Amino acid sequence: MRVLISCGGTGGHINPGLAIADIIKSKYPDAEFLFAGTPNGMESKLVPQAGYKMEPIKVAGFQRSLSLENIGRNAKAVAYLITSGKRAKEIIKGFNPDIAIGTGGYAAGPVIRKAAKMGIPTAIHEQNAYPGVTNRLLSKDVDYVMLTVREALDFMDKSKFEHSITGLPVRSSINNKLTKAEARKKLGFNDDFTILSFGGSLGAGCINETMTEAIKWHHGKGLAINHIHGYGGMGKDTFPQAMKAAGIPLKSNRLRITEYINDMDVCLAAADLVICRSGASTLAELEAAGKASILIPSPIVAGNHQYHNAMVLGKAGAAEVIEQKDASPERIISEIEKLYGNRDKVEIMSESAKGLHLTDTNQRILNVVEKLLSKK
Repeated sequence: MRVLISCGGTGGHINPGLAIADIIKSKYPDAEFLFAGTPNGMESKLVPQAGYKMEPIKVAGFQRSLSLENIGRNAKAVAYLITSGKRAKEIIKGFNPDIAIGTGGYAAGPVIRKAAKMGIPTAIHEQNAYPGVTNRLLSKDVDYVMLTVREALDFMDKSKFEHSITGLPVRSSINNKLTKAEARKKLGFNDDFTILSFGGSLGAGCINETMTEAIKWHHGKGLAINHIHGYGGMGKDTFPQAMKAAGIPLKSNRLRITEYINDMDVCLAAADLVICRSGASTLAELEAAGKASILIPSPIVAGNHQYHNAMVLGKAGAAEVIEQKDASPERIISEIEKLYGNRDKVEIMSESAKGLHLTDTNQRILNVVEKLLSKK
């Protein structure tokens, strides 16, 4: 079996593509894979690092705001658009795939559209509750749409394709998690209420600002709270200094404050409450781990999709959703204080998160692959 996967732009598109390849490989070890993506995007590094071959295709998105710089970018996007169909055909004819799967990002558009026109069984996977432009357009061309959450269907033409709620693959280490007690012991914490907060590898200014004050608050009051915080690259010049000015250590028997969290499986297992953004992969891991959360969606993402993602958990009673414009330190501290004082609610939220997790995501994705193969 030969599988063409196209994705690009952000880890939120690339990692699901890699996960799907791994899932297929687990059942079909002799399967051959080829990825198609942009030559300078994250995929050009992440795909080869994962052991898969990638063919480049130049594609770029259009900028909506007008400026001299964006006019130049749009001219380049037009040039790429003119040649992308021909390049997509070259990639497809050269590899001769049995099936083709897109997981979002601009690169997936011409590749998956051309594969569908060439009669190759095609599918896309949409990670977010509000689909990206590429997948909304491709949903009119493909045979099958895989969705992380049902809410995404509201923004697609349901008459055009078969669909399945597959969920989003998560790292195996999250599913095979330690117990809370084991994880806390590994971190050097006792068994008190534990908070995990982060804004991703780059960090998030809003989360860093609110966590600066939240840590000062619970540390100053001597509350029985353990806290893990990842401030990311954005906070490396400010967060440690803010802690130093407040006389708070970066590491103690109650605190672990670091730029990156490289053992997320351990930290997530240890947590009672998670405070973070609401990217699709992060939320899938919160569900898999069964964690209560305070979600602060990023307001600067396409289609405000993080808000739509967060509201899936919010409506299920698994999270408190606070938009960034409302996420003052006082508001966040108030929410933490309420949950710290109401462990029963935290447990209910945790169970609600767990109830959203699909335990058979890998098999659901394999079912779609087999349906595609049957169409060949």
